[in-house]
Amino acid sequence: MTTGELSTPDTGEALPESLRETLAGYYYTDPSIFRTEQEAIFEAGWFCAVLSADLARPGQYETVQIGRESVVVTRGRDGAIKAYLNVCRHRGARLCTEEKGEVRRSFQCPYHAWTYGLDGKLVAAPNLNAMQDIDRVEYGLHTVHVREWLGYAWLCLAEDPPSFEETVIGDVTNRLGSPEAIVGYQVADLKLGRRIEYDVQANWKQIVENFMECYHCATIHPELTEVLPEFADGLAAQYFVGHGAEFGEEVQGFTVDGSAGLERIPGVQEDQDRRYYAITVRPQVFINLVPDHVVFHRMFPLSAERTIVRCDWLYLPEVVESGADLDRSVELFHRVNQQDFDACERCQLAMDSRSYRQGGVLVPSEHHIGEFHDWVRERVG
Repeated sequence: MTTGELSTPDTGEALPESLRETLAGYYYTDPSIFRTEQEAIFEAGWFCAVLSADLARPGQYETVQIGRESVVVTRGRDGAIKAYLNVCRHRGARLCTEEKGEVRRSFQCPYHAWTYGLDGKLVAAPNLNAMQDIDRVEYGLHTVHVREWLGYAWLCLAEDPPSFEETVIGDVTNRLGSPEAIVGYQVADLKLGRRIEYDVQANWKQIVENFMECYHCATIHPELTEVLPEFADGLAAQYFVGHGAEFGEEVQGFTVDGSAGLERIPGVQEDQDRRYYAITVRPQVFINLVPDHVVFHRMFPLSAERTIVRCDWLYLPEVVESGADLDRSVELFHRVNQQDFDACERCQLAMDSRSYRQGGVLVPSEHHIGEFHDWVRERVG
């Protein structure tokens, strides 16, 4: 075997040129690898946490798990989204214990009543006036970097965040061929029409890999391949830069039965009409663009073998406010999600098998997943 050739896991013989190796099975089950991913991936880069519109008023908050950290995301009195580590500076108690809620002016620790303003500053504590040397900013909540884009709050726990333009916007650009290609969908101006949360008993990488390829589409997605016939050939839209899968000739809209959809988003260009674009923003976001709505997935990896996925269906505000029937467009991707997550869970069951100890193989239409595996290896080792 010559240098650079890939080999079969069991025999060491060179792989056929049409195959590429995958990550070994333990990458999907080993708690130590997951802990390294938490530190080197989720806590080091930009993480899409909250739909900004869910925090409409000052004092509304959500708590989200990013890697090993719980983070409080709130709207300040100045109208800006702010985020803090969910840890009281006094003795480390969890500050907010609910997933979401609303406070009037401040967050108060339920243990010793240390109290913090919406700007994170320490504003009160028992006997605080007797401790004149306490700097209320220095002993305020630890701040997390925030960037709003596409109507969502993206957070970064790193002291020195990576370039948002080169990472997050870069992933969109690399998929669509231009950073401007997503502008016409007016994602930040759309309104939440439906949200479904899925509790997936699988490693987060299983879900990313599944979303990136369509080799499985003809097998498990009958409704999707009826709407997007080219998917039955096994090549996902993400395999080609700038390509959007075209609706079938008789298909009127991106709905479960191919019937007419809703009002088209005005900014969608003619060459984008009747097409579907799928985008993976590493490490935990999937964006799906169709002419009349956007489907936005956020993954929250909780363990090596469990991932929460929150899926938002976003429409023009007037469509949502009119009470239009969204069921047929929601049902299509809801079925796709259920089919995909069931497949991911079936794969997860085998990751500790001796048969998958050294991993498996990628066929040609999946070779781009190898780039994702390289991206993981660079950070995890």
